[in-house]
Amino acid sequence: MSTNSSAHELLAPSEWVCRFVHLIRERGRAADVACGHGRHARHLRDCGLSVVAIDRDAEALASMHGLDRIETVMADLEQGPWPFPPGTFDAVVVTNYLWRPLISDLIGGLREGGVLIYETFAVGNERYGRPANPDFLLRRNELLERVMPQLQVVAFEQGVVSHPKPAVVQRICAVRAGDGWAPLVAPQGAAGRGL
Repeated sequence: MSTNSSAHELLAPSEWVCRFVHLIRERGRAADVACGHGRHARHLRDCGLSVVAIDRDAEALASMHGLDRIETVMADLEQGPWPFPPGTFDAVVVTNYLWRPLISDLIGGLREGGVLIYETFAVGNERYGRPANPDFLLRRNELLERVMPQLQVVAFEQGVVSHPKPAVVQRICAVRAGDGWAPLVAPQGAAGRGL
């Protein structure tokens, strides 16, 4: 694989996010948490959603200023409070980021029918590089345990991946389903919103 194609794959939206974006309410409001330069914010916007891109890096957020349907919010989520009231979002997307005290706020930030799509590194990743600090690596089944019973789990995976780079990951898609069941198919009018 060439360096250019490898770099492109690291900038492309996560396949896990793309796989479940169809579950998000059409024209809904999504949060891209610890968004960096906004690869997921841009993808969610291209899928017809309004996006709040949240990060502490002003320079990264500046790369999205002026983009239609993307609002940027500069916040240090590890030093300050979650800046949104409960039930603000139809989706919360988090990739390659872990701050355990924030997880309950992310879950609480979902409206009924809201979707949590979360993918980050797990214990064992230290064999492949960074992050290697256990404070930033999920323990076995940790995401599953942290979202249940508040959310209904649609999919959960953990293990070694080779794409876009070798890593140990854990990932979950879960829905605040209320009294009903979470949909496993695209909501009305949402078909074809994924990659």
